[in-house]
Amino acid sequence: MRLFDTLSDMGHEQVVVCHDRASGYRGIIAIHDTTLGPALGGARFWQYASDEAALTDALRLSRGMTYKNAVAGLNLGGGKAVIIGDNRTPHREMLFRAHGRFVDSLGGRYITAEDVGTTVEDMDFVHMETTHVTGIVSKSGDPSSVTARGVFHAIRASAQQRWGSDRLEGRRVAIQGCGNVGFHLAAELTKAGATLVVSDIDARKVARVVEATGATVVASDDIYRQQADIFAPCALGGIINDTTLPELRVEIVAGAANNQLLEDRHGDELASRGILYAPDYVANAGGVINVYSELTGWDRQRALRKADEIYHTILSVYALAARDGIPTYRAADRVAESRIQAVRAMVRQWPQYPNKE
Repeated sequence: MRLFDTLSDMGHEQVVVCHDRASGYRGIIAIHDTTLGPALGGARFWQYASDEAALTDALRLSRGMTYKNAVAGLNLGGGKAVIIGDNRTPHREMLFRAHGRFVDSLGGRYITAEDVGTTVEDMDFVHMETTHVTGIVSKSGDPSSVTARGVFHAIRASAQQRWGSDRLEGRRVAIQGCGNVGFHLAAELTKAGATLVVSDIDARKVARVVEATGATVVASDDIYRQQADIFAPCALGGIINDTTLPELRVEIVAGAANNQLLEDRHGDELASRGILYAPDYVANAGGVINVYSELTGWDRQRALRKADEIYHTILSVYALAARDGIPTYRAADRVAESRIQAVRAMVRQWPQYPNKE
């Protein structure tokens, strides 16, 4: 990887590589853009195949957070942290306190939170070392239910766009990933009258969803081939790719996973196949809305109302895509970029300095 060329091409401001020998912490913090405010994004704990794979993930995810926060109308930039290692480790306190110290060294440019492989309890350890953390137990807590609520509304909006009605009775939804977000989404969809087929590599998570919803279970590799109305990816990213795309038997893709398209061209191919794609960072913005509510002091009801707005945001993305004749993922990017540019272009009122207090 030509690092600085990559940072320039993707628009990143800063990447920090961190190591703490005592705790075994190895982390990368990527700050993409702070035009709208401090960079907020979760800390992902994963056993990456290589350091380069970890860096690539951090860069992609942090850029996605910039766009997600912009489209959601939040005064936040985009950032992400990845922690390299086995997220099943029981030895977590010193690891996440080390993460907190590196976050604190950035002086508020980056605010961390929970993500794949981390928990709200981990964020409490981070909070021992820095105030630049959200999603701790004593405040907004686990954002998964709010994320799921936003994805549910994205699915309803997609149904409205495709079939002229947002009612989901009798619709068949294939959910990939039965973690906390997948579980809450399954509950919402079942309540709305949808029937479910689900998969996950963790049999315990699948069993929990089946017990709550009566969903049908299939093997992980078979989820792409299900004859369904909607495919809801709620696990890791890159799952819309050259291998899986030809297998899809659905009319809508709308889920909670980040970076669902392995490459942009896969979004183009979804469109050419007539599959309606709800851009992931628009659909799954409920989680960041939840942690933003902690920063701003919103109560839970206001956070939920903000997550409900994802319904109308998705519809506006579809309208822009239809008007300009572009795939929906590009339309979402245009919405985000226009807000960032509008703020960047605002007239500064001088003098700003000196302002040392």
